[in-house]
Amino acid sequence: MPRFKNVISFRIEPAWAPDFDAAQQQLEKERFVPCGATQESSAGWVEPRGQAEGPLLESVGGQWLLEYMVESKTLPASVVRRKLDERCAQIEQQTGRQPGKKEKKQLKEDITQELLPMAFTRHARIAVWIDPTARRLTLDTSNQARADGVVTALVKALDGFGVSAFHTQVEPGSAMAGWLATQEPPAGFSIDRDCELKATDDSKAVVRYAKHPLDIEEVREHIAQGKRPTRLALTWEDRVSFELTEGMQLRKLQFLEGVFDGAGSDAQAKDEGFDTDAAIVTGELGQLLPALLEALGGEMEPGMAAAVPASPAAPQAESQTAAPAAKAATPTAATVAAADDDGPPF
Repeated sequence: MPRFKNVISFRIEPAWAPDFDAAQQQLEKERFVPCGATQESSAGWVEPRGQAEGPLLESVGGQWLLEYMVESKTLPASVVRRKLDERCAQIEQQTGRQPGKKEKKQLKEDITQELLPMAFTRHARIAVWIDPTARRLTLDTSNQARADGVVTALVKALDGFGVSAFHTQVEPGSAMAGWLATQEPPAGFSIDRDCELKATDDSKAVVRYAKHPLDIEEVREHIAQGKRPTRLALTWEDRVSFELTEGMQLRKLQFLEGVFDGAGSDAQAKDEGFDTDAAIVTGELGQLLPALLEALGGEMEPGMAAAVPASPAAPQAESQTAAPAAKAATPTAATVAAADDDGPPF
């Protein structure tokens, strides 16, 4: 069970009725199949425990666990370009003319198909956690394109499944500015030593602090001048550290000392280690995510406006209209996330 270095989370729509056995059967139709010789990419569901031909859906303490596999082939652009130049030179030598734009495009596609069987293969595995009680979908990735692909795959596989973005009553950027200006983070959270501030005017000036105290006048002055925090390092209950971003993302997620003490220590009980890790990860994040939403004023009801403080020190705030959350097969959402390889999408 991956320990979720990265997290993107969505609210599951109320129309979906969880049915474990039905979901297991529906996922089987979308089991992962490796790329064919000339296929550029392939994606599908794999066994979360890593057991060949095992179940695609596991339940630990009532929490559903899945894993999505993406396989892609990579061709070095320089190799394709060199082959294309050689092919164009041959045509010019044989016919006395240079290939046009349309012909070059077709030649490039032909060369790509020829080289794909020899291409490098990359794999990305995305752990997926469905909390059917709290109605929350959580993904172990920071890549929004990958997250959207997983959501689309779930919508395709599970009858009636849909998700919506989390929208909070206070915008994360405004909340972080207030916490930095007052040095008063919400209960259970503490401010760490990393931060990024960005100007909202045309200058787009950026100031970054790394491993640096943030309770200094210089930080407050930047905020007073109109710079907004785009990310801020926080720790929750001395158990989980992360960076919160203006998009309501969690980055650089780390479970701190003591959280996993004794977990997975029995090498002869791989299944028990999976279950233990799953229980700890879902237990910790199952408390952190609601606490974070509460720190941002709670979730908005449809039609409500997100609070935008007039100044960081004055949370009484003006407001601006925010669109209500809507069901989406491929959502573009404010998300709860953390950093992974930020690799290319599918």
